[in-house]
Amino acid sequence: MARVGLTAERLTRAGAELADEIGFDQVTASELARRFGVKVASLYSHVKNSQDLRTRIALLSLEELADLAADAVAGRAGKDALTAFANVYRNYGREHPGRAAAARMRLDPETAAAGAGVRHAQMTRAILRGYDLAEPDQTHAVRLLGSVFHGYSSLETAGGFSHSAPDSEESWTRVLDALDALLRNWPTLPTR
Repeated sequence: MARVGLTAERLTRAGAELADEIGFDQVTASELARRFGVKVASLYSHVKNSQDLRTRIALLSLEELADLAADAVAGRAGKDALTAFANVYRNYGREHPGRAAAARMRLDPETAAAGAGVRHAQMTRAILRGYDLAEPDQTHAVRLLGSVFHGYSSLETAGGFSHSAPDSEESWTRVLDALDALLRNWPTLPTR
């Protein structure tokens, strides 16, 4: 008899919800088993262990985020696309803090190559084509945007901007304006 209808997908989704509630680092097979009222061993025919569960949550989160971003940037270009893309990351972090943390989990190269992280990089590069950046500057810009989007969202979610004026919404608008200006006027630096 299947206990409470357990499947790998159901456990992954429940784990993602749990991550949003208690934090991604706190998600374990033991904690998830408690939520379902089953023994941990009941989970192991669906997930290998806590690490496998966290990897599945990370892949789910990357997929959700990629789908949201693709919808947001469809038909947009330049600053409009950049802003839509950035807002997806920020809003996802606000609505799903545990999943957003999962999306930043380090994956082994094979798993990463098969996941939606590749779509994120492709979308970022598509947005950057509107700024006419050649390599290696395009790769530097991809890393810059990822750092800003994830970093701002993480700090904001942790309450880092709630204790001082101006409002973080105003700062976010200024950050996006600054990124757009930087990308339009990308500096040519001498190679070392």
